[in-house]
Amino acid sequence: MQPEGTLRADGVHVGGDARQRFYDSRGYGRPLEGNEIVLTHLEAAHLLFRGDLSAVSVDGDALGFEPFFVHAAAAVDRFAVRFLVYTDLRDRGFYLSPTREGWPGDRRLDGDGEDVDFVVYERGASPPDGALEHRIRVVGERESIPVEGLSGTTLAVVDEESDLTYFEAVAIDPDGDTRYDPPDDLAGVLLEDRVLAWDVPGDLYERGFYGRPLSGRASTLEGAIQLSLLEAAFLAERGSLRLDRALPLDAASSDARTDDDGSVLAPVDAAEAIRERGRAVEGDRFDRRLRVYTDLRDRSIVPKTGFKFGADFRTYLEVETVTDLPHSEHLVRVLEPDHVFVPRELSLDVRLAGGVRKRMVFAPTGSSSIDYLSVARLTP
Repeated sequence: MQPEGTLRADGVHVGGDARQRFYDSRGYGRPLEGNEIVLTHLEAAHLLFRGDLSAVSVDGDALGFEPFFVHAAAAVDRFAVRFLVYTDLRDRGFYLSPTREGWPGDRRLDGDGEDVDFVVYERGASPPDGALEHRIRVVGERESIPVEGLSGTTLAVVDEESDLTYFEAVAIDPDGDTRYDPPDDLAGVLLEDRVLAWDVPGDLYERGFYGRPLSGRASTLEGAIQLSLLEAAFLAERGSLRLDRALPLDAASSDARTDDDGSVLAPVDAAEAIRERGRAVEGDRFDRRLRVYTDLRDRSIVPKTGFKFGADFRTYLEVETVTDLPHSEHLVRVLEPDHVFVPRELSLDVRLAGGVRKRMVFAPTGSSSIDYLSVARLTP
């Protein structure tokens, strides 16, 4: 005969040998005095589902799994999706604790992680002090996920057909080994949305992987290279690039001198002229992307456009020569400080990155430093 629980204000109480049977041996609930334990609705439903509890008494009625599940779904927020994840992880052999106040899982968070639903212990470990494997955050397919607070959690996304997908989100501190100092005497012309530089040394592209040579099969031209506005702004801010001319797009520089053909001669501040052009063609997004581009270059990482992959950048940790270029390691997407994901968006980014053998990295721009967040699919 299996024991029966009783629903009270703080949870489902189970007496008899419940502590040894459920808490000590399998990590359910939290202990009370003697051998009594108290379970959350979720834990009680799972024990009913397994047949380890015979019923739960609710207002004098003994409820089996089906009526108790419906009762719990009406009383507890997001109960159904959380039950699916809890059951899946239990079936995979993990012990886990809800993060409800007073439960072992809440104590393991130390006040950090208010959106975490469960803590999952390493295989073979159990509450209250076992080593943790995951901090699970359960999300329905149509819910939103703020980027803030996502680091250090494992997302368990429940789609509309009740299938589960897990994503691991971890903070990373990327560091590259591309050693190249660009020359300080580059000159270029600011075009509509890029900069054309003439007579540049070959290693600017070959070793620094800046820009793209203006060449073709029938070309006899050497030393001409097209730079993106991000590349040009970075080089100008470093004092490596000056502008001899800027073709007009509104006003590229308020304190520039204008030639008879309407082009701008010798802008006083090349970096500011390029930044203004970037804002003119891209809006505020340009400054966010330039900030991340600059940070990556300062880390000796080479960022190149990630347009073909739907990202802002693809990155190379070590470039010796472009003719012997390795595969890029990451896709980087630059985010606004208050960015909010939807699970479909996150799944698309991560799936695409994995499909081209790269890791998806998000770069929120809300703090004084760029806190890179790597997200990948996970099989617990």
